Amino acid sequence: MQRSKRVKKSLILALLTVAFSTQAISLEPSSTLRLAPTKEQAQTAYLSAQLLGRYHYKTQPLDDALSEKIFDRYLKSLDPERLFFTQSDVDAFSEARTRLDDAIQRGNLAVPFAMFQRYEQRAVERLSTAREQLKQGFDFSQKESYPYARDKAPWPRDDAEARDLWRKRAKNDWLRLKLAGKDDKAIRETLEKRYDNYLARTQRNKSDDVFQIFMNAFAMSIEPHTNYLGRSASDDFDISMRLSLVGIGAVLQERDEYITIRELVAGGPAAKSGKLAVGDRIVGVGQADGSVSDVVGSRVDEVVKLIRGTKDTKVLLDILPAESGPDGKHKLISLVRDKIKLEEQAAKKSVIKVSEGAVQRKVGVITLPTFYEDFEGRRRGDKEFRSASRDVVRLIDELKKEKVDGLLIDLRNNGGGSLREAVELTGLFIDKGPVVQQRRPDGKIGVESDDNAGVAWDGPMAVLINRGSASASEIFAAALQDYGRAPIIGESSFGKGTVQTLINLDEVAKNDKPKFGELKMTVAQFFRVNGGTTQLKGVTPDIRFPSIADPDSYGESSYDNALPWIQIDAATFKPAGNLKDVVPALQSRHQARIGKDKEFQLLLEDVAEIRRLRETKLISLNETERRKEKETQEARLKAREKGDAKDKLAAIRDDGLQSGERSLAADLAAEKARKDVKDVLLDEAARIVADEAELSNAKPQLAMREKAKAAGQAIR
Repeated sequence: MQRSKRVKKSLILALLTVAFSTQAISLEPSSTLRLAPTKEQAQTAYLSAQLLGRYHYKTQPLDDALSEKIFDRYLKSLDPERLFFTQSDVDAFSEARTRLDDAIQRGNLAVPFAMFQRYEQRAVERLSTAREQLKQGFDFSQKESYPYARDKAPWPRDDAEARDLWRKRAKNDWLRLKLAGKDDKAIRETLEKRYDNYLARTQRNKSDDVFQIFMNAFAMSIEPHTNYLGRSASDDFDISMRLSLVGIGAVLQERDEYITIRELVAGGPAAKSGKLAVGDRIVGVGQADGSVSDVVGSRVDEVVKLIRGTKDTKVLLDILPAESGPDGKHKLISLVRDKIKLEEQAAKKSVIKVSEGAVQRKVGVITLPTFYEDFEGRRRGDKEFRSASRDVVRLIDELKKEKVDGLLIDLRNNGGGSLREAVELTGLFIDKGPVVQQRRPDGKIGVESDDNAGVAWDGPMAVLINRGSASASEIFAAALQDYGRAPIIGESSFGKGTVQTLINLDEVAKNDKPKFGELKMTVAQFFRVNGGTTQLKGVTPDIRFPSIADPDSYGESSYDNALPWIQIDAATFKPAGNLKDVVPALQSRHQARIGKDKEFQLLLEDVAEIRRLRETKLISLNETERRKEKETQEARLKAREKGDAKDKLAAIRDDGLQSGERSLAADLAAEKARKDVKDVLLDEAARIVADEAELSNAKPQLAMREKAKAAGQAIR
């Protein structure tokens, strides 16, 4: 531990002693950069520019105009809340504003790296300012405020204004801990460690990190959903799509300078060995040859790379047990890597029982976090390849056996995934027909259709969405809405109406070994079968729920360069039902019910409070005022406490601490408490589906079911 602290201080000192004037930054290569661009990065940037300029859906020349957009987006990526740079820093960068296009095309990336180094220097200075304030203390009787929402604020004029901003930030950090009941000694120790950890993280940035940030600023300046994926990001994307990896089955977290085991995945090598426990710290990682590398002070992604590998190979872990102090006895364990299934991101089912008088109905809920698909497994012809639609079919079969009366597909915060999976999932609920239209850059329209006869579920159903439901989620929800197959419940979705493809830059360059990474590039815009698009507007729910998300800062409409909303001709399709026949009745019942539902009314109060706080953008630094606000909030929470809700609410109150500053046990307890809080919106959505089931039972069976039976079609 002593060694790592000395290393940290020497690195910080090295940053502070970098000679960095406020003159304009040179566009020529420099030997003074701590992090410098590589030859491969220059080649990657050039190749990416050629592909984006020729094949992107929204063709845009890499010229001075685009350079200015890249410049502004890069600054925002580095300092989104405008806390580090000053206006003089931005002025010093001004020569680069219209020359980043030349830098990319000529393979000279010195300037974005120099800008990043300025950011690192400012980070050291700002955190040093905050740390000095901890020694001086604060006067909480003053009437002043901290502007915590600064994304649209002007840059601090000079260092004096920046230092005052950080004084207020540190004062707010202190006051939060004080209001949570911490004494001065504990507060000072907590904040000193917080600021030191921030500085240490800054020093662990690598050349690839800078390049990743800059390339995304470049790509997203063309269109919001175009991205660059370095080798690590590309690997993570592949894992998220196939829901599996080869490793030991442990969720890791940085805590202080240790990589700590946060969770053991059931059935993985780590859990099955019985040799590891939550809270154990990994201080070294080795391979089969027996050599072990020290990983104290390393980033979690670096340690993950060392632990992952080829199936059936050995990995050695030097472990400092959870109960041991820094000088405790280590243990060396050997594990054999295996395939780990990431079930947390897979489709799941549950059943909600809804009672209405003497009648009880069961609503099956399928929660789908993402539209995953094992592309490589499908390509190889694996019979058991993993995909969202295949898992959902299995879950529907299980729910049928439980004799559910209706089905609710929960797509909240599902950001999309595989387009093919969106089409195949839609096909589980409609009997053949177009699902989505695509318009390519040349203006030609293609139609993606469900060609399989029959459905997996022909009963009452609904789809639950929110602002975080995007892309493939919107394709699915829009199709079921257009077909009249299911009412959409919730809030307006994200509004992403574009299609991306992955381009392997190494394949394009014919590299023998991976060097360049991948481009996720927008190549088409998708349209509903009715001819409209979800672009910008999203999917409008048939039954609206209160919205917590801020549309000005989250969603497609928050981007300044999003594609416009347009309309094309409708595809030829035959609706499966008419939502106009059922939605008014469902809406009427919903309104009558929530008017009497105490928990739903409390949710509406919370939403109103969140909106109020969002609009203020300032927080008082006066202790008397803050205590009064806290007491008001505490009174609101206390009025709700009953039974086990008391413990859950206590766990989510503001304690002034950030992630990793509590004990691991406290962090896990708080996380569990948040998960266990009653999902009022899900329960109400289930009640709406139960209403739909009741209404459908009072009428002839669904037209689609009758049609399928009459045609003698098998229900798949």
